[in-house]
Amino acid sequence: MEKIKEKIDSIRKVLHEHNYNYYVLSQPVISDFEFDSLMKELIDLETEYPEFRDPNSPSVRVGSDISNNFPQVNHRYPMLSLQNTYSEGEVTDFFNRVKKGLNEEFEIVCELKYDGTSISLIYEKGSLVRAVTRGDGRMGDDVTDNVRTIRNIPLILKGDDVPDYLEVRGEILMPWNSFEQINKEREEQEEPLFANPRNAASGTLKLLDSRVVASRRLESYIYNITGDNLPTDSHYDNLNHALKWGLNVSDSIRRCKSPEEIFDFINYWNVERKNLPVTTDGIVIKVDSLIQQRNLGSTSKFPRWAIAYKFNAEQAISRLESVTYQVGRTGAVTPVANLEPVILSGTTVKRASLYNEDAINALDLHIGDMVYVEKGGEIIPKITAVNLEARQDNFMIGDKVRFASKCPDCGTPLVRNEDEAAHYCPNTEGCPTQIKGRIEHFVTRRAMNITIGPETITLLYDKGLIKDASNLYNLKFEDLVGLERWGETSARNLIDSIEKSKSVPYERVLFALGIRFVGETVAQKLASAFPSIDLLIQATLEQLTSVEEIGNRIAQSIIDFFAKPEFMEFVQRLKDHGLQFELSEDILAAKTEKLKGLSIVISGTFKHHSRDEYKAMILQNGGKNSGSVSKKTDYILAGENMGPAKLEKAQKQGVKIICEEDFLKMIE
Repeated sequence: MEKIKEKIDSIRKVLHEHNYNYYVLSQPVISDFEFDSLMKELIDLETEYPEFRDPNSPSVRVGSDISNNFPQVNHRYPMLSLQNTYSEGEVTDFFNRVKKGLNEEFEIVCELKYDGTSISLIYEKGSLVRAVTRGDGRMGDDVTDNVRTIRNIPLILKGDDVPDYLEVRGEILMPWNSFEQINKEREEQEEPLFANPRNAASGTLKLLDSRVVASRRLESYIYNITGDNLPTDSHYDNLNHALKWGLNVSDSIRRCKSPEEIFDFINYWNVERKNLPVTTDGIVIKVDSLIQQRNLGSTSKFPRWAIAYKFNAEQAISRLESVTYQVGRTGAVTPVANLEPVILSGTTVKRASLYNEDAINALDLHIGDMVYVEKGGEIIPKITAVNLEARQDNFMIGDKVRFASKCPDCGTPLVRNEDEAAHYCPNTEGCPTQIKGRIEHFVTRRAMNITIGPETITLLYDKGLIKDASNLYNLKFEDLVGLERWGETSARNLIDSIEKSKSVPYERVLFALGIRFVGETVAQKLASAFPSIDLLIQATLEQLTSVEEIGNRIAQSIIDFFAKPEFMEFVQRLKDHGLQFELSEDILAAKTEKLKGLSIVISGTFKHHSRDEYKAMILQNGGKNSGSVSKKTDYILAGENMGPAKLEKAQKQGVKIICEEDFLKMIE
């Protein structure tokens, strides 16, 4: 066994070194294939020998499906905010205040202000033990499991001079390429887009499934280290030590001695920041000496030794030429502003989102208005205001923009739910854009993976060969070869692709149905909690919301979908064609009635399985999941950090509390 442990430790050491080379130095020395092979060998060994588990093993980078509620942790050193300024004059005033307050020579460190979510990383004897969000500055959420999946955050620091206790402060960011990919996927699902990478990074860091966090490729940039035995009195020099320890410190840092040098740095990065792979929104200006920082002190909100200069958002003026309306596959209608072309942040902008009726009314838009356009988060064009002075002298001003009252595609009167800002076309069965949009979603690679594009879908729809996605399974070779520009090979390939899709697993079929708000991750969680479509159809609002990350909005959308006869008939046709609407036979074979008639509430965090896995087990064994404690509750399956409200209610109601070992014995 000692040799096994030595082998595991050896592989871990090698992988830590390669992670440092790749993610911090950007100088990989082995191929991705070689790295992946080593990682697979490590994971196999750790699986076979769980007694050698290490929370800082490189294998945690792939994430886990074990969900944890985030306990709150006090910061040893408060995480104060910085006072913001948009004025060079206020930067000069700050410099002069420092000069007067110190009355001695000092240096300023200028750094890029990364636009992400703040994190505090705690290392003890060189190992990462905890990662905590800013929270309210005094207390934050423990998100250690998620942070361990971020590849340029070292789990073990390098070197012999690392302090025994070290707090590292930094920003967690989502790179532009990851942000654009996620928003593209959300747009396909007609889910609200993240406004900017900062929101996307913050939302990702709070996800309960660290596998999803790992897939989003977050990054970190370190801007401060705190502790009792730091290497030097210089903030600048300490960051250089942090870089040697393996932490990802930006190389865009400069020591300055005058306001002129500070402004040179600001002006340079106000242009060059557009070429960075991550978002920045300003420059942080700090006194370099830690002793001088302590002498200057802090107010109740801000340190007196630092200030943040914020860049102004780039803005352009253009003429509003028209407003058009797009219909999505769920019937949501989105207004789009068509603009006179204008250059903004290096690209030509012709269109901007108007979001909904409320946004249009707030702007008081008229056709022909000169409007101010910005890029939200530097990527999504939006109209921020109307130039009212230009309107007075503009003879081209047309009618006030009023939201469409009818669907632009089928003419059906639009509806708006009381609790939503969006308008919808309710003609789900007869609106061609919705129908074709649902088919396009159904065939995507991440859903049924049928090799057919939008143009072919439109052709088949216009020819009357398909009316919904289920009709794809009625297509015959003869139907296709007679179409214009279709040959025998193309026809055969499509038929084969359709036939192959019948083996796509249940969770992807569930995603392919196109239920509003049910994306890939939600579909996977639903399939785990409800192992067959029949169980899902029968699920109540309470049962649905008891599944983690399923809130009232998603649950009600699922109930509404299956309440419509046309969608139930659609699902039945897909069933008749042989699509997979149950989890695998192995899982179904394990189905019992050991918990028949029992209502079980799950609370807390667990060691052996995730909450969703326990919920699936309850369903598999004939029990019912409940999200709240009542007189009808038979058991509470309790893990660590059980909610105090549920505990108190359980004691009052006399509900029996069992641990996960007791539960596993009940169903073994």
